Amino acid sequence: MSGRDLLGLPLAALAVFTSAKSFRDNPVLGNRWLNQRGLHVLRLKLAAGLAARRRRRISRRIPASLLHQFEQNGFICIENFLPQAEFRSLQKEVLNQPWDRYDMTQGTTTTRRVFLDGVELKRLSPALHNLISRRDLKDLIRYVAGTLAEPVFSLQAIFSGGTGKHPDPQASVHSDTFHSTAKAWLFLEDVQDEAGPLSYVPGSHRLTSQRLAWEKIQSLTAAESAITYHARGSFRAAMKDLNAMNLPCPHRFAVPGNTLVIADTHGFHCRSATRIQTTRVEVYASLRRNPFVPFGGLDILSWPWCRERSGSLYLKAMEFGRRFGSIRMPWKQVGHGLLKQS
Repeated sequence: MSGRDLLGLPLAALAVFTSAKSFRDNPVLGNRWLNQRGLHVLRLKLAAGLAARRRRRISRRIPASLLHQFEQNGFICIENFLPQAEFRSLQKEVLNQPWDRYDMTQGTTTTRRVFLDGVELKRLSPALHNLISRRDLKDLIRYVAGTLAEPVFSLQAIFSGGTGKHPDPQASVHSDTFHSTAKAWLFLEDVQDEAGPLSYVPGSHRLTSQRLAWEKIQSLTAAESAITYHARGSFRAAMKDLNAMNLPCPHRFAVPGNTLVIADTHGFHCRSATRIQTTRVEVYASLRRNPFVPFGGLDILSWPWCRERSGSLYLKAMEFGRRFGSIRMPWKQVGHGLLKQS
């Protein structure tokens, strides 16, 4: 252990009780001796137990059929989520007006985001504002994430099948982190099977004995992994790994427009690889909070002023981190224009 690691050891130890996940960057989380004795497995179990407790508080607001769907699969899928008239209005607002766009390229895929502020949407995009303000939608995302905090919404376009020296890292089956988190997609157009749809391994959100055994094995060597994402706690799983955990093949969400999918991305999922150039557009939401907070308070984004300005606050935080810290801004501003326009 280097002198720098020793100086940072107290903070690294405190990070055990946060959402920190990198085995490579944290000498405590990545310590082989501690993980042999169950540190990583303990974090998994404790986070899952607290998420289950928080879900019980939300479950009374969720239809029983959707609770069953999530418990079985780790995701909720609802076709025709919006009435057709509302969906057409939403499509028109999102696809036919210009936005401030930010791109991030990973291998052969570019993800475009529009970070949304409710105060602007009330005037310019009432259908979109109504959607992201819906209590039932937020409760579904909170339930899947296992937290009572506030989801963050954005618009998203995914341009797949481009050229690049490296493959899309999100096309490998992976778990985002060691605890429950939620990602949600309301697809604004039909998603074809050959167009790189979202894939999810049904049931992979559960902490079975096989999953725990696999996680422990990964924790012993993750810090030295040649795969950066794996070393930083987003474990990659090959088909043989899924077989060892008694898990099925990924389910591909080739679905019609107006389908809502909400998934616990602690479960294994990926963006299916594709050889053709294609674009997928959606209203996107994410929710990830410290899994060890036993209650729902202390979420700044739940405060009304912040909730209506989450997009601009995110961009300001990233810019502050780029200027004064070590955070690398992953998003590149690509101007004001239509969501799907190059």
